[in-house]
Amino acid sequence: MNFELTSAAELLAFWAITGYLLGAIPFGIVTARVLGLGDLRQIGSGNIGATNVLRTGSKLGAALTLIGDAGKAGAAVLLARALAAEDAAQIAGFAAFLGHCYPIWLKFKGGKGVATFFGLLFALAWPIGVAAGATWLAAAAIFRFSSLAALLTAVMTPLWIILMGFNSLFLLSLCLTGVIYWRHRENIIRLIRGQESRIGQK
Repeated sequence: MNFELTSAAELLAFWAITGYLLGAIPFGIVTARVLGLGDLRQIGSGNIGATNVLRTGSKLGAALTLIGDAGKAGAAVLLARALAAEDAAQIAGFAAFLGHCYPIWLKFKGGKGVATFFGLLFALAWPIGVAAGATWLAAAAIFRFSSLAALLTAVMTPLWIILMGFNSLFLLSLCLTGVIYWRHRENIIRLIRGQESRIGQK
């Protein structure tokens, strides 16, 4: 089944704004401050996501950030699905993903979107979330690069969607993949040059 817009434009706009504001909550920065880890933007890569929190040495902080960043996208999807319809759920989830990557509170300088990507997928269709998560874990275990694992997962997700019959998510998955590759463009350059940090490396 292909993706179709069935809800009123005003309703979709409401859920787009709601999703964006949820996604724009910078859990990494909040967690780092609460745990006394310092300003996350001045640490490691300067990214606000869980991978950079892990570079502070705090596994708790990284776990909390991961849960928060994934949960906000999941919450956007589930709320929109419960109170509106499936088209609103997809739009709210994608808006949350963009909110994480480009938060208004941080002058649109956000994270890479990987945890939010997973939270979005699990909420929309948990089998796709499981497949994507397994892809990331396998790639991370083999190559030990978080960024490369994310890139491989992003490019594989549209394929999983086709193979598992969730065709209504295909267009969304292409958009998500495109944004993830754009957000990881510097990582791609470092990977090519052999300068990318491995998982757990400060």
